[in-house]
Amino acid sequence: MSMFKPSILTIALATAGISSFASHAQEEQPTAKNDVEVIEVKGFRGSVVESINTKRFSSEVVESISAEDIGKLPDSSIAESIARLPGLTAQRLDGRASRVSVRGFSEDESATTFNGREQVSIGDNRGVEFDLYPSEIMSGVTVYKTPSASIEAEGIAGVIDMQTVKPLSKGERVIMFNGQLEQTGFDKLNPDGDDQGFRGTVSYIDQFADDTIGVAFAYNTMSSPNQEKRWNSWGYPEFTEDSGETYSILGGAKPYVRSSTLERDSTMLVIEAAPTDRLSMTFDALYIDFSDEQILRGIEVPFAWGQGSIDPASVTVDNATGFVTSAVTEGQRVVIRNDHLERKADLTQFGFNVKYDLSDDWSTEFDISRSEVERQLWSIESYSGTGRGDANGVADNLGYTFDGGNTGAQFSHELDYSDYGLIQLGGPLSWGASAALNDKYGLTGTPYENTAQDGFINAPKVNDELTTLKFAASKMLDNDYISKVKFGMSYRDREKSKLSEGYFMTLKDFSLANPGMLSIPEQYRLGSVNLDFIGMGDMVAYDTRGLVNDGYYDLLQESLTDQKHKTQSWTVQEEVTAFFVQADINAELGSIPVTGNIGVRYVQTKQSSQGSAANTIDGLVVVSPTDMSHDYSHVLPSINLSFAIDEEQTIRFGAAKTISRALLNDMNASVSASYGQQPDENGNYWTISGGNPELEPKEATGLDLSYENYFDAEGYFSAAFFYKDITQWIFDGSYEVDMSGVADPSTGEIPEFSTGTASGMVNGGGGDLWGYELSLALPFSIFHPSLEGFGVIASHTGIEQDVEDQFGNDYKLPGLSEQVDSFTVYYERNGFQARTSMRKRSDFKGNVNGLGLAPTQVDILGETLWDAQVGYDFSEAGVESLDGLSLTFQVQNITEEPFTTLSGDNALQVRDYQDYGRTFLLGFSYKL
Repeated sequence: MSMFKPSILTIALATAGISSFASHAQEEQPTAKNDVEVIEVKGFRGSVVESINTKRFSSEVVESISAEDIGKLPDSSIAESIARLPGLTAQRLDGRASRVSVRGFSEDESATTFNGREQVSIGDNRGVEFDLYPSEIMSGVTVYKTPSASIEAEGIAGVIDMQTVKPLSKGERVIMFNGQLEQTGFDKLNPDGDDQGFRGTVSYIDQFADDTIGVAFAYNTMSSPNQEKRWNSWGYPEFTEDSGETYSILGGAKPYVRSSTLERDSTMLVIEAAPTDRLSMTFDALYIDFSDEQILRGIEVPFAWGQGSIDPASVTVDNATGFVTSAVTEGQRVVIRNDHLERKADLTQFGFNVKYDLSDDWSTEFDISRSEVERQLWSIESYSGTGRGDANGVADNLGYTFDGGNTGAQFSHELDYSDYGLIQLGGPLSWGASAALNDKYGLTGTPYENTAQDGFINAPKVNDELTTLKFAASKMLDNDYISKVKFGMSYRDREKSKLSEGYFMTLKDFSLANPGMLSIPEQYRLGSVNLDFIGMGDMVAYDTRGLVNDGYYDLLQESLTDQKHKTQSWTVQEEVTAFFVQADINAELGSIPVTGNIGVRYVQTKQSSQGSAANTIDGLVVVSPTDMSHDYSHVLPSINLSFAIDEEQTIRFGAAKTISRALLNDMNASVSASYGQQPDENGNYWTISGGNPELEPKEATGLDLSYENYFDAEGYFSAAFFYKDITQWIFDGSYEVDMSGVADPSTGEIPEFSTGTASGMVNGGGGDLWGYELSLALPFSIFHPSLEGFGVIASHTGIEQDVEDQFGNDYKLPGLSEQVDSFTVYYERNGFQARTSMRKRSDFKGNVNGLGLAPTQVDILGETLWDAQVGYDFSEAGVESLDGLSLTFQVQNITEEPFTTLSGDNALQVRDYQDYGRTFLLGFSYKL
């Protein structure tokens, strides 16, 4: 075949500092000749070059970020770096980029792998929260937008693969120290919070035994503060006057200030051995100890849903929307909240990979891994006020005014909520509507019924375990069309369990004979917090965790009288066996070289779940065990083709059938169930709501077409079109379920009829998603040599959808922003580095923590985030006395962009307005 040979520039690009290619990209990498002079570009520009090469020489459509050295990714967070890639964006969680969307699909529709192996998650579902993973120990991330048959993960949106360093590829000893100081833009919002933090990393890479054994080790520790001023509403109820006019009004609000500290200790070890030219072995391990502690203080303000009366003369209505923009309630009582949340997780990951070349043509691979995460969440709510229950204590006259933006409302008040003589521990509103709680204290039928809840604790636990196994082989071929054939099988065994529990908190000395409040003990008083941002002045601050730990409260399980904890406790198992065959293409279409791959993957899934069927009898919850299973299979073909028009220009085409597995909490076998004496309209006797263990994955067929022009070592232009034909999604609906062997909770006996009508998530519906991407990396040196070091990286993505549920109703996909943009302008030369970056997304639907910390989908407003960084590398500047040292300074969220969610189409009806302020980071790196 008369295929053109790579130019010297192409070969130099492919060999300049490429140490962290994904395995698929490595196979496409050209081999340099001995007489080629490689011009090495370091620093941020070196990372840009390496990322461009990963994209250029991959068989699939990919995006990537790369580190010049371990611990030197371009951003302080993996999620922030990923969110700048074309077609990708991130949702902030407590002020940090965490959940990544790919081409309009939420984090649940993409798979995340670590060195090619699927990952467990600390959440209730599959979506990975990327702030769990320290960027300092990673060498790069590759995002596969189109799949190939040999990739060991499934996702309609794509696969995000995080990679560790390969020590034998490094070729030198590296000892590096990284440190960073962090400062929040807000001073301490809580007296016991943090506004300063730090992170530090030590890493070591070396080779031994004539470069046949390599070792990489990294340890990272971090204590990162984050602060927030939040407006949060209960909702906006509607009411209709006698005239027939309908208005909406603020139901209530829960504004607060939050101070959090994310502490994380991470250890990574990679041991690589290549005792012969034919054998290579790699062992990698990762351990992460993660703790997120949050202190939240604020005043929960009932309004239309409170006990006060609205002064008609104070009401102002926006005539265009019928929304009450200001009003005053008289005789209102509030709840003073001093809350504490702690989320702890331990992640352990081990992997072992062996590659052996049986001959020059045959090679084999064996891979095994084990990952596990344990998460415990402890969320404490502590209540205080002026008196116990709805009718006791001093009331206030409260007003609110919306300012016309979407920042929430400003309140007016008359009481001093920082007065420790006025504010006492105890439940100021009658929230404790629990039969068990009333019975415990003998409150039923008394004036103090439903008043024994002085706080609450949510304490769910999650455990996620995953074992993977893979065997594969490949055969090199010598023909004009196929260069290699790969085939193999893999096995994944995953088990995820959740145990939900909640506890009512009641003051230890509370009784019907002593139903009063408790003055806050002196040793737990912390002064006050300022709530001027909502107009409520100062309020008392006290040590809630200390009060709980020192036994000031008695606890009572909420699960005794509330079914939700039983229906939210479950175990889901998933066994996935896959077989694949893939042919690597190396052919010619006329005079145009064509490379890529074509393959098919067969995936067999067995899933099962154990849980409870719960019902409430005489005010108490009774349960029966449930155990359900289901199996199914998929055939997933894929093709990736690259047409090399010339040495710079490439046209890519990809097509594949893909799946995204159902959310784990939707697949569980825990249900609320009751058995009736008469059949329903479907002829079933059981009525059930909860999980659906028979859910199957969402399915889509995708097409990708792109043009790429690599006009410079640091520059390229790409235009891409993508299309997804969604043939099956998951929506709310009803289905029939077999309840054989499940006892009627009211009698404890197995009933005669075993079929039931269940409400929950079902497969169905579908539609189309399509969009385009434009991306550009432009070094200014192509215009004039004097502009060497300046450059721009930019991308724009537009997405449309037409998706309907099983009833034909329009449905908006979670995570989809119709417009996503990113922009970075940089300068790097002679050791000096400066860049500023912007990422922007339009409105979208996303999940936030709702009542009881349950995931709740809300409308999230679009946002534009600006960051900036300057640095100086003394080695690149030629300062010999400081060789190896570099300094950086970063400012994140320069424009203080808020995170805002709405409760409806009216922009005044704000659900959440979260102001995080800026973050400042001063760092250093020293390489021996």
